[in-house]
Amino acid sequence: MSKKKWTLDDMPSQEGKIVVITGGNSGLGFETAKAFAMKGAEVVIACRAIDKGNAAKESILKETPDAKIVVMALDLMSLSSVRSFAENFKQKYSRLDILINNAGIMTSPYALTEDGFESQMGTNHLGHFALTGLLLDLILSTPKSRIVNVSSLAHKQWKMSFENSLSEYAHNYNKMRAYSRSKLANLLFTYELQRRLEAANHDCIAVAAHPGASYTNLGRHLEHKLIARILKPLIIKVLPTPKSGAMPQIRAASDTAVKGGEYYGPAGLGELAGKPVKVKSAKTSYNLEDAKRLWEMSEELTGVVMSPES
Repeated sequence: MSKKKWTLDDMPSQEGKIVVITGGNSGLGFETAKAFAMKGAEVVIACRAIDKGNAAKESILKETPDAKIVVMALDLMSLSSVRSFAENFKQKYSRLDILINNAGIMTSPYALTEDGFESQMGTNHLGHFALTGLLLDLILSTPKSRIVNVSSLAHKQWKMSFENSLSEYAHNYNKMRAYSRSKLANLLFTYELQRRLEAANHDCIAVAAHPGASYTNLGRHLEHKLIARILKPLIIKVLPTPKSGAMPQIRAASDTAVKGGEYYGPAGLGELAGKPVKVKSAKTSYNLEDAKRLWEMSEELTGVVMSPES
């Protein structure tokens, strides 16, 4: 694990770059959007609730009055929405320097997406897989572009499973298992995408990051638990803030020293908190057979065929 400290002061200028951040209206995504806007990028906040996106935009403008912020509608639980976003984006922009697949849901109650996928896998992986595939031609035509997928420490808790087309039936649904597998999918996808980019000699890179144990609204579905309500005041004080938790993905998306296929997280004990550094993901995330199978199944389920090699 690298021990070099890296802060926002080390973040290079992003002038002239176009950056898309899913879920950029709150939590880690908002802090990431704020950092890129401060460094001069044109930031596209892609989110489901336009009013919340506009509120985030206004908040950033208060700190950085000359920030270039655009809010666009994107619902990752709807493939039609993902397609509409991609079409609208391509009408407006001729390049995409950085795509940060940040949005996600965690341990949510059993639900299906508009297209019939278990909601956590549908949102956290399949929606982002489709979005990446639909924007890939634009990304690959942009010099030195990169794709950043945001995973979680939770990816270490379960192995991949392809039963029931990556969904879960209600009667045996385990919220944490579904979340963990969706986060493992983020890494399998990242590494497989990087392998394919390298094979085709593209200068685009795919990297991943995780925030550690940052306190954000991602865990809102846990807050109804009695123990969570009791401990919440302490948790808020102890856990890193979204600003700190966003640093690994900000570094992964902007540091010129970052290489394809790398994974960034906090440097502290257990990778729960600390400065953003290169870390190592679980052995399960490097399973080539699982990565290939996930890719093929993702194409089949979303109808988005991604071919970096062509």
